[in-house]
Amino acid sequence: MSKHGRILVAMSGGIDSSLASVLLHEQGYEVIGMTMKTWDYASSGGTKKETGCCSLDSINDARTIAVELGFPHYILDIRNEFGDYVIDHFTGEYLEGRTPNPCVLCNTHIKWDALLRRADRLDCEFIATGHYANLREENNRFVVSKGIDAWKDQSYVLWGVSQESLARTKLPLGNLHKSEIREMAKERGFMDLVNKSESYEICFVPDNDYRGFLKRRLPELEGQVAGGNYVLQDGSIVGKHEGYPFYTIGQRKGLGIALGYPVFVTEIRKETNEVVLGRDKELERNGMFVSKLNLQKYARIESPIETITKVRYKHDGAPALITQVEDDRIKVRFHESVSAIAPGQAAVFYEGDDVVGGGWISKSFKEE
Repeated sequence: MSKHGRILVAMSGGIDSSLASVLLHEQGYEVIGMTMKTWDYASSGGTKKETGCCSLDSINDARTIAVELGFPHYILDIRNEFGDYVIDHFTGEYLEGRTPNPCVLCNTHIKWDALLRRADRLDCEFIATGHYANLREENNRFVVSKGIDAWKDQSYVLWGVSQESLARTKLPLGNLHKSEIREMAKERGFMDLVNKSESYEICFVPDNDYRGFLKRRLPELEGQVAGGNYVLQDGSIVGKHEGYPFYTIGQRKGLGIALGYPVFVTEIRKETNEVVLGRDKELERNGMFVSKLNLQKYARIESPIETITKVRYKHDGAPALITQVEDDRIKVRFHESVSAIAPGQAAVFYEGDDVVGGGWISKSFKEE
């Protein structure tokens, strides 16, 4: 009998999830490893060698750890459910003129659900991942908070995990720094993990060319949207673009236009196939609406609260007052303007290190 019971660990083959499984094994859990195959890179038509969590090398790396430590390892093929949900959402958001965040969507709607279903079949009480974040129970709610390694903190991508799922989740790396993880791997002789490069790309767009992915996924799209107008805020036409789905808010490079001063994409208008350009100052907004909420620290925002709100993964966050105006909608009013707020991205609200909750940005605005 194990000391703490049986736990299913999501193992991507990288150093973080591998060490999560090692640490739980050493703590006395009966570990079962599971590597999820979310995407078949050969079908994407990209030119780069397959890397990352879905590659054969990564699957073998995860299995090697399991074999060395003597616990079972399984491969879970979720390509169909992943493709139907995450990739269809990814392409659909660009067609709506928004900028999607597929990694958050995958974490909250695919990986956690898939792991918990398999955990039930394998009689595992808990699941675990290698995310750098912390988790505690407080006031009968499960609250995600930032990992102590500020550079690696991944609490932002966990805002959408439900209370029911968090109740069965362990995050063993939250109180560790990346440097400590590397040292632990060295001490245990896992030098292949230490020397393995890390991938920060979207797993199904490993060459980082989302335009190319969209064109391969929707061969007719390019012909349907090419030739739209670049316009300025006053409506004046300044050039032609390749089609509104191929641009993102805040984009500066790859516009193929020169106006004599730096310009950025400030707005995308699907209905008219217009891409609005402006100076960096025109990217600034001081408010937004966030919908499709998932609240963690509180069941509801009963009255306006002060938060630090992040509008994208690597955003430092900005002070803002948030007000729940509907059951599934929050109004955010920043105290100072924030640049490049992109509809379709996730917004996450923090009190100190705690995740209050999050949702998807539906609209930004500028009020005096």
